[in-house]
Amino acid sequence: MTAGLLILGGTAEAADLAGILDGIQGLRVVSSLAGRTASPRLPPGECRIGGFGGESGLADYLRREAVTMVVDATHPFARRMGWTAAHACAALGLPWLRLQRPAWVAGPTDRWTEVDDWNEAVPILRRLSRRAFLALGRQELEPFAGLDDLWFLLRFAEEAPPRPAPARFALVADRGPFTPAGERALLLAHGIDTIVCRNSGGAAARAKLAAAAELGLPVIMRRRPPRPAGPSVQSAQEAAAWVRAQFSA
Repeated sequence: MTAGLLILGGTAEAADLAGILDGIQGLRVVSSLAGRTASPRLPPGECRIGGFGGESGLADYLRREAVTMVVDATHPFARRMGWTAAHACAALGLPWLRLQRPAWVAGPTDRWTEVDDWNEAVPILRRLSRRAFLALGRQELEPFAGLDDLWFLLRFAEEAPPRPAPARFALVADRGPFTPAGERALLLAHGIDTIVCRNSGGAAARAKLAAAAELGLPVIMRRRPPRPAGPSVQSAQEAAAWVRAQFSA
């Protein structure tokens, strides 16, 4: 039996899944990356980079490449791709699985204010902060670009300056995983009084929250957007077991 798996990736869990399944006889595994990073860390095995052209483009790809199952392991905030995958798979009758790491939950020492979007976060940030760490993606900076009275710390995997950018900021080029001690040193070195971030979940990015709790800093936390209803797991190992079950069915 021959099967084709498309992993919609870009996360550590997606790369882990590709590694677990790499080399299984009769199973073609393709990892798809959005292409927003110039030098992404490529997972094991076959990869494709770039978009599909919406729901119809993804459906065409799935038919053309004889894909028999899809695992959506995109970032928890990659809202559009999640719905596109669910609709395309439903239209073609393909089995589909969501692989998503557990969300973070505030502990007794965390000072979180949760919001549903960045426009909601802006007035809260104006009230709380003078020097904020914006721990979010390049594509999400626009709501903060007009806050000329605030100073921002930005951190991305690459040094290219963001567009649009806040009037006053410093850019650190670095990749995780990070440690609580390292994050604490970063926050103190830049005089950060507030962190703004998404509830991405997972251990790799939680270090900044541990540092914030230790320093007593407030965090403005964006809740995860809704995703399509359907089967889901929280680890690459669980997703691999699902793939094997589909493969042997």
